Amino acid sequence: MFKTLSKSLNGDKTLSFVTVGLSDLEVVFEIIIPLCMSDLLDYGINSSNMTKVWIYGGALLVFATLELITGIFGAKIGAKASARYAASLRKDMFDKVQTFSFSNIDKFSTASIVTRLTTDVTNVQNAYQMIIRMAVRGPIMMIFSVAVSFTINTTIAWIFLAAIPFLAIFHFLIVKGVNPIFKKVFHTYDDLNEVVEENVKGIRVVKSFNQEDHEVKKFRGIYQKIYSGFSKGERLIAWKSPLMQFTMYAVMILISWIGAKAIVASGNNVSLGLTTGQLTALITYAMQILTSLMMLSMVFAMISIASSSATRCAEILEEKPSITSPANPIKEVKDGSIVFKDVSFTYSDKAEKNVLSNINLNIPSGSSLGIIGATGSSKSSLVQLIPRLYDASKGEVFAGGENVKAYDLDILRNSVSMVLQKNELFSGTIKKIFFGEMKKQQMRKLRKPAMLPVLMNSLILYLMAITPILNKAGLMFQAVRSKDFVLREPC
Repeated sequence: MFKTLSKSLNGDKTLSFVTVGLSDLEVVFEIIIPLCMSDLLDYGINSSNMTKVWIYGGALLVFATLELITGIFGAKIGAKASARYAASLRKDMFDKVQTFSFSNIDKFSTASIVTRLTTDVTNVQNAYQMIIRMAVRGPIMMIFSVAVSFTINTTIAWIFLAAIPFLAIFHFLIVKGVNPIFKKVFHTYDDLNEVVEENVKGIRVVKSFNQEDHEVKKFRGIYQKIYSGFSKGERLIAWKSPLMQFTMYAVMILISWIGAKAIVASGNNVSLGLTTGQLTALITYAMQILTSLMMLSMVFAMISIASSSATRCAEILEEKPSITSPANPIKEVKDGSIVFKDVSFTYSDKAEKNVLSNINLNIPSGSSLGIIGATGSSKSSLVQLIPRLYDASKGEVFAGGENVKAYDLDILRNSVSMVLQKNELFSGTIKKIFFGEMKKQQMRKLRKPAMLPVLMNSLILYLMAITPILNKAGLMFQAVRSKDFVLREPC
């Protein structure tokens, strides 16, 4: 899964590495600041040495400014890196969906694909941003804070180490409990999108049969499932805050108690033991360690939410199209002849009954054929086998004297025109929808023959409007002849 998703990073790796580097620098400055503060108290303020106060105060100001700058740029670049990654991931997923056959889309469902391209990608984006920022910063800050604490006072530093495994175990248990809950919720999102899509598309039918109350109840049942799932997951995650607060204040009390005794015993003398400045630094490091654990807990919570989304995104990218072009495809459809040879078809391999069974059909090039049948009698399914929107489960379909599976898909589908029963609206201009990226010369070629019927039909309307006038002038014969010509010419 991670290997699949990492392919969407493309050229955005540089931004991610810069973010990681800035996060590391931010941690370094954050570790140095308590040491400067400790020296400022011990060698400057307590010793009444204004020179030391200015030196350590200036150093403190410089490091604080550098930490602020690296933090700002790190956050900005990290947000940009995660946004670009999400855009790249969405594009890769959308491009992959364009290669799917109808059977691939049936496997996921339209509602599920929409959820994966929107909600799931957003969750992955948020998790990625936290990984390159907090997941890098948290462990480094914790390790350095513990290491520096041991150089100041070993006894107090052991308090930190005792608190870390306690918090780590509880966070692991919370994440383990939350992960399956969110996984189930995101699958319910697919059902929610499907219900909304069905209701919006079929709103005329719903209103015609007065089924608004039924649709409202159906929608309420779905969102209640999502509400219950999220509530259960958030209740578990909510245990993090009181647990962190309890541990933090317990550590502070122990540090203050043991530290105060050590300062009294040393007489606040650096050479004899712990000082006020060192205790201040230890309290700051304690806050940093607990803050880093809080960061990691937030990262784990986000990862537990995003892991299900990441899996669902990877499923789209790893899905292999069931219909592809052969290794050495035929690049030209010679004529319009269509032959079905003992064709049977099912939408699923698990289906017990065929949609089409033992179809034998021969349509010569240039001829027309009308297929009549009741709704649901698989008329559309039959036609969809020709451009390979589906593949026949059994038998062979021929177009232009060759098996349709031998053609390049683009060539085949460009040669077979098909009008689906379902009307769909696309955003954009008619030019972009129908011609796409076609060059101007190609468009001019198509435009010239296409404009003739348009001009002729416009002429019809004009002649029909002036027929009474022509009749009075004795010119009806010419008008009728012109009209007949116009009607016959497009045929």
